[in-house]
Amino acid sequence: MPLLTVSQPYVAITLGSNSFNMLVANTVGNKPTVIAKYKRKVRLAEGIGDDGILSEHVMQRGLDCLAMFADMLTQHHIDTDNVAVFATATLRLIRNADEFHQRAMPILRHQIEVISGLREAELIYQGMVATTQGDGRRLVIDIGGASTEFIVGDGNQVLFKASLPMGCVLFNQRFFNQTPLQLVDFEQAVGYVNTVLAEHRTQLLDLGWQSVVGASGAVQSVVSVLQHRHCPEVITLEILYAFRDEILSQVDGQLTSIKGLNAEQAPTFAAGVVILMALFESLSISHLHLAGGALREGVLQLLADRVAAGKISI
Repeated sequence: MPLLTVSQPYVAITLGSNSFNMLVANTVGNKPTVIAKYKRKVRLAEGIGDDGILSEHVMQRGLDCLAMFADMLTQHHIDTDNVAVFATATLRLIRNADEFHQRAMPILRHQIEVISGLREAELIYQGMVATTQGDGRRLVIDIGGASTEFIVGDGNQVLFKASLPMGCVLFNQRFFNQTPLQLVDFEQAVGYVNTVLAEHRTQLLDLGWQSVVGASGAVQSVVSVLQHRHCPEVITLEILYAFRDEILSQVDGQLTSIKGLNAEQAPTFAAGVVILMALFESLSISHLHLAGGALREGVLQLLADRVAAGKISI
């Protein structure tokens, strides 16, 4: 039996509006294999003020996470050339992004590349394809903290991609900033989703799809609650309506009475449910499955492809 070739370790770091993620991997037999993963709910988008400036408190929260990532890079003996750091919506939006970059550089010792929403969508799709079984035309939805990406693809071919300005952290600020939550909060949030989606809805429906997968923390939270309750892990509109009603019955803003919902997921759970609910209604989605991976896995696949091509320097 031939020995499998193992590459040098490489690292994909993604700085999202809700979570910062780090994957350490190497290539074993031409396939990326994750050695370790690190994640922190930084909720960067919470710190965006009306003036477009990221607050000092939230910026420091992000920098503290980068310091932890830097420690992990040292522990795993990662060559600086084998690291890719991609940032998404919040660092695209804020007016003081340069300050974040300047303060992050001596901590992480690596440039942060801020990618466009469309580039993010491409990487999300690649991460889904690399990690999720199935074939045929698929609609991929990734609900982040400050943006939501939509991709329709068939195999490795992307047929449609869009990045829209709606996300769980932003919805908390705009619609769910007072507790207990009211039905009118959900209705206003649904209306906003419909308005933002209107430009692309017809094209999406005309393309069509055989299945829908969700690649986001919002979908992961819903699925994990279903798992805890020993329910099927397929999201339907009926399930989302039931979660909405359960959220509305809570007197505690932390949603502590929702069985199976952990403290880390709770702050953005209502926003994720309402965005999903609006998308199910507007796009006539019957059911949705959780994808095996998304942006961070897409970046990891990008690095694996470069390693395979002999381009060790990222």
